[in-house]
Amino acid sequence: MSQQNIYDNSTFFEGYKKIRENKSNANDLFETPALFSLLPDLQGKTILDLGCGVGGHCLEFVNGGAKKVVGIDISKKMLEVAEKENHHSKITYLNLPMERLSQISEKFDLVVSSLAIHYVKDFEKLVCDVFNLLNEKGLFVFSQEHPLNTCFSEGNRWTKDEKGNKLFANISNYSTDGVRESVWFIDGVKKYHRTFSSIMNTLVSAGFSIETLIEPIPTEELLLEFPDHRDLFHKPDFLLVRGRKM
Repeated sequence: MSQQNIYDNSTFFEGYKKIRENKSNANDLFETPALFSLLPDLQGKTILDLGCGVGGHCLEFVNGGAKKVVGIDISKKMLEVAEKENHHSKITYLNLPMERLSQISEKFDLVVSSLAIHYVKDFEKLVCDVFNLLNEKGLFVFSQEHPLNTCFSEGNRWTKDEKGNKLFANISNYSTDGVRESVWFIDGVKKYHRTFSSIMNTLVSAGFSIETLIEPIPTEELLLEFPDHRDLFHKPDFLLVRGRKM
């Protein structure tokens, strides 16, 4: 199976870095705080980070008390930054796609993934692989683009009034799971759309108990500084899930 590796494309990588350097980016304001709110006490835990990117989360896990962290990513460019900026004796970085999790033999207390799972075609296999890598009662905590986002691939994203104000978000083909291609810095970026029920049923069928779900929205205080994020009241950007191996 071929895996998509857009982050090693120089044009994409530079564009992505500029987004993350913007202090009003939605990842830092909404996704990351929500993700960390779902984590257990990390003291003494062994952790696997799927799609670890530049390793910022891996270092935070160690600083939070983790005994060992393994971060995997398909992108060599990302891992070069991780080894340079977020190295630690308790962190091991592996150039490995999520589709090859079965190559990892050790077990973990916690598997975490931040905004990477929607790039994986075979979600059922991924979930089963994660289940097999977890210790008994282990946790799987992940974020992904919200299904209301992943379903959409073309046309006008928003319906606006004559002044340009967003009235509501447009969606298309929500009920059909499958690949969606879009332009994001480069042509042909593939994401895999799955309905909310497909995601939940796959997790439950694999043996996970769903403990918490989050669809982050801004507080009124945050909106005072970043009013453009009011559009999240029309549709959330992210879905976050905490599941436990039963």
